[in-house]
Amino acid sequence: MIRLEPAGAEALLLVLAEEPDERLAQRLALLATRIRAELGPLLRDLVPGWTSLLLHYDLSRTDHEQLTARLTPLLDLWLAEAPGRAAGRLHEIPIWYAGADLAEVAHSCRLSVAQVIELHSAGEYRVGAIGFAPGFAYLGELHERLVLPRRATPRPRVPAGSLAIAERQTAVYPQASPGGWHLLGLCPWRLFDAARQPPCPLALGDRVRFVAIDEQTFRAAGGPL
Repeated sequence: MIRLEPAGAEALLLVLAEEPDERLAQRLALLATRIRAELGPLLRDLVPGWTSLLLHYDLSRTDHEQLTARLTPLLDLWLAEAPGRAAGRLHEIPIWYAGADLAEVAHSCRLSVAQVIELHSAGEYRVGAIGFAPGFAYLGELHERLVLPRRATPRPRVPAGSLAIAERQTAVYPQASPGGWHLLGLCPWRLFDAARQPPCPLALGDRVRFVAIDEQTFRAAGGPL
């Protein structure tokens, strides 16, 4: 059941499901596109989450009640539509599996390093949300044998391009930043560039596969020395 909840004086939270599923991210992206098309001038920002949309609106143009009334037919239509086949663009992202925590992850999961790499690179992950930092795409879900809690002590600086896991999710850090996830490898690509259109190649509902590469290929692809 959809819930519309105030989120401060100028924001409205649409809770669209209790748990994410394979089709939800793609359907949520479709709903976000429709809301932007219909209500764009009223909105300051629209932030998708795993199961929600957060709408920041212009209080000089609308309010909670008016926005709710405008959203209701869009949400009714969205609910009435049968979920389609989960599609989304497929991105194959190269990874040199040489992360600082790779051996520790293998030990904690009672796997060999080779098994960790095999399980992680065999998965197809869905972009469920983008946040925390520009271009930081939360991808799920991890194989159950790789599920670990966040590190007890976060790092003050995780290098840009670091591939990491935490709980049931995986992600590549697009910029150097603090982080408490377990580092498995490095990506040679820039996954966020403010001068590029779009700045981030990954979008809500897209699919991601990680392709294991060696150090030589990583360097040749532009990975930092």
